[in-house]
Amino acid sequence: MSKPIVAVVGRPNVGKSTLFNDLAGQDISIVKDTPGVTRDRIYAEVSWLDKEFTLIDTGGIEPETNDIILSQMREQAEIAIETADVIIFLTDVRQGLVDSDAKVADMLRRSRKPVVLVVNKVDNFDKFMPDVYEFYNLGIGDPMPISAASKLGLGDMLDEVVKHFPEHSAQEEEDDRPKIAIVGKPNVGKSSIINRLIGNNRVIVSDIAGTTRDAIDTPVVYNKKEYVFIDTAGLRRKNKIKEDIERYSIIRTVAAVERADIVVIVIDATEGVTEQDAKIAGIAHERGKGIIIAVNKWDAIEKNDKTIYEHTKRIRDTLSFMSYAEILFISAVTGQRLNKLYELIDTIIESQNLRVPTGVLNEILTEAVAMQQPPSDKGKRLRIYYMTQVSVKPPTFVMFVNDKQLTHFSYTRYIENKIRESFGFRGTPIHFINRERKEK
Repeated sequence: MSKPIVAVVGRPNVGKSTLFNDLAGQDISIVKDTPGVTRDRIYAEVSWLDKEFTLIDTGGIEPETNDIILSQMREQAEIAIETADVIIFLTDVRQGLVDSDAKVADMLRRSRKPVVLVVNKVDNFDKFMPDVYEFYNLGIGDPMPISAASKLGLGDMLDEVVKHFPEHSAQEEEDDRPKIAIVGKPNVGKSSIINRLIGNNRVIVSDIAGTTRDAIDTPVVYNKKEYVFIDTAGLRRKNKIKEDIERYSIIRTVAAVERADIVVIVIDATEGVTEQDAKIAGIAHERGKGIIIAVNKWDAIEKNDKTIYEHTKRIRDTLSFMSYAEILFISAVTGQRLNKLYELIDTIIESQNLRVPTGVLNEILTEAVAMQQPPSDKGKRLRIYYMTQVSVKPPTFVMFVNDKQLTHFSYTRYIENKIRESFGFRGTPIHFINRERKEK
């Protein structure tokens, strides 16, 4: 089940980034050192009460401008608005209601999305409330006073935001067809791959626009099994949003990855892995999705007996944080190896849902510890009492230890490799949670 997406929009300099960082908490400035997790993060995971959602920060909207940067910002914000379930429209009590606010309000009204109107920089409610009432003139609901800098009024605002989250229907819960997101940079052949898959299977499918998401869901039947492909390149607005704003095509990717079980990252064989590919891979890895790296345009590469080996090594080196990912060399033009995609998808779904009995897990653990002693610090050694699997998709294991501080990343990776040697877990990340248990 995908998380709702909330976009923060408004004119430049009304305090969007301050609000974004408030809501994202520490996650935004201290980012895990996973490759692909960017410093200029424009999205963050936020939870309020028992609701989790993805927050998107947008550049400022300047409705009518010839300034190339501002017009790009407007396009970025338009993508975010299309993708979002709820929009926080941020205004500035100090500057008061300006013409641009009314134009942004019109744009939001046309989107027909739920909008929460927020008036920022209200550091003193008694003093500024008369100025807040002016924003009723925008005609998009009750203005909510906040101060992002002083962290005032954020709880009331979030209460209002989560009221608008879509109710997930029972039907959506029951849809157990594998969902595969085809993601990648612009022009790597995402749509060609999907068109080829549909064409090969001669299935008459309906393109169901992915509700509020800028993606098209295409059901495909292969070998009597049904799969749903999510194409992020699918929908295009009439004025063809400029895809050169690479940072913002990430917004679409986040929305698609959120809904998928497996992510197919399409890479251009003629270019190799780029920084943008690593960012996209990082998003899928963070969210614990099954991953296939599809190297497209393989027909355009001159080959010798070492070509596949060299390309594979380059991909593995750049995406070293996801050594479990499956790699497939394909061509959307010729259809080469595209059917192999289904075999890999089936394999990964099996891996994602695999459960390892606790007894067997602890046999592997005992053997691993005997072969390589756990790390120690200042004379105190890590002890792992036992481990158990607590969930699937992705497979998640809890290790009970004497001291969490001693569980070094490299030793967890060693344990992970031992589990993979026994059970494969092809194409899926494995998550570990460390719990402390005091020695008796």
